[in-house]
Amino acid sequence: MAKMASAFAVGLLFGLGLLVSGMSDPAKVLAFLDLTGRWDPSLAFVMAGAVAVSAAGTLVARRRGRPLLASRLEIPARRDIDPRLIAGAAIFGLGWGLAGLCPGPALTLLTVAPAQAATFVAAMVAGMLLFRLVPPAAACSSPRRTDGVP
Repeated sequence: MAKMASAFAVGLLFGLGLLVSGMSDPAKVLAFLDLTGRWDPSLAFVMAGAVAVSAAGTLVARRRGRPLLASRLEIPARRDIDPRLIAGAAIFGLGWGLAGLCPGPALTLLTVAPAQAATFVAAMVAGMLLFRLVPPAAACSSPRRTDGVP
């Protein structure tokens, strides 16, 4: 029960943060991405604040060695860059640049402006369903090392 309450509280805080910071306002996001026009740098401060909080949380978690509500700490160790990662990042970036939304802010926007977010969320869900049809060929093969070790 504590895990569920914690997840709800963190999700609520995250959603409120997205709304208060303007990350769920497509016009504000597009203004941040428009470097040659009327650039709005305010989201860079939001991003810097998020990175600082995440870095501090990761540092505390690593020093503690164990999370409060789980049996072990799970921090991703993969560092390789493969074609699927590049393709996914490109698709994400194109969607963010065209619509001014990404998944978290789009779901948050559903609560305050459902008509504005519905098309994006529907397309996002369709993309997730289509992804399930893509064969995970790269995921099935062992990762290639680039340090010369077989």
